[in-house]
Amino acid sequence: MLGAIAWRTPPISYGPWERVTSLLTEGLVRRGVDVTLFATADSITSGYLDAVAPHGYAEDPAMDGRVWEALHVAHALERSSEYDLVHNQLDWLPLAFTAHWAAPMVTTIHGFSGPAILPAYLASASTFVSISDADRSPGLDYVATIHHGIDPGELPYVPESGDYLVSFGRIHPDKGTATAIEIARRAGRRLVICGLVQHVDYFRDEVEPHIDGDRVVFLGAVAPEERARVLGHAAALLHPIDFDEPFGLSVVESMMCGTPALAYRRGSMAEVIDEGVTGSTVASIDEAISALPAVASLDRRRVHERAVARFGVERMVDEYLSVYETVLAR
Repeated sequence: MLGAIAWRTPPISYGPWERVTSLLTEGLVRRGVDVTLFATADSITSGYLDAVAPHGYAEDPAMDGRVWEALHVAHALERSSEYDLVHNQLDWLPLAFTAHWAAPMVTTIHGFSGPAILPAYLASASTFVSISDADRSPGLDYVATIHHGIDPGELPYVPESGDYLVSFGRIHPDKGTATAIEIARRAGRRLVICGLVQHVDYFRDEVEPHIDGDRVVFLGAVAPEERARVLGHAAALLHPIDFDEPFGLSVVESMMCGTPALAYRRGSMAEVIDEGVTGSTVASIDEAISALPAVASLDRRRVHERAVARFGVERMVDEYLSVYETVLAR
């Protein structure tokens, strides 16, 4: 399992790729699969851990991510003859060397940072898995779409919500944090914001002036236990994105707790949210305000049960095992 190394696996707070990689790795080990996780040296796994990078490069300004990713990939490449299969969770860099890997490769495409990276995918011999149908590139062939899985034990069901709304994810114009503030203000609701500040200017100009510790609360990047508490006790999750979301892990995490989601209808959102069951998708602030009362009144037990059925971690493990069998049969 060739993981990302921006953060520890599993991450302490932010790190969606690392979180999914950990969930899949641990699920495979539970099924009796021998898995070596190539990740940072401080990572935690019940499989075998191999590492070059001491810790996540996103945590350390002295580390050049390009250099450490290259060293990380080179080390896994050197050991690849020891394995039946390599599962790449690391984006495009390992694809540039697919002719040299000594085992077949499966690549989970967690999203495209831009069209400029597509040549690495087009030239690769890897088998591709998309994380949503919405995020598929028309120029690539895929063996499957596999939605991310979540461990229900990490995000327990909360039957009674509080009165606040929550915005959960990196603080960036793409995620619509400032739009969530406006929706909450016009709806007369308190808003709790959790996330890593990824765009400093946007946070300073569009988000921070509204934070008062009462109507708008900012908690920063939170640990797993706090994530479960904040998501689980919210009346609804606001996800007014300004980009085509490849998947939306926080949306599924919220629903796993029983908290419905209200999102802008972009990218995978109509694919992930079951309209009128686990939440709703809208196209504007006005539509969001109109839809919010109905979303907040959805049956939380039903939200949770649908999330478990569609996004439970064991379903994800089953589907990846099926992909591995297909690839190895070739």
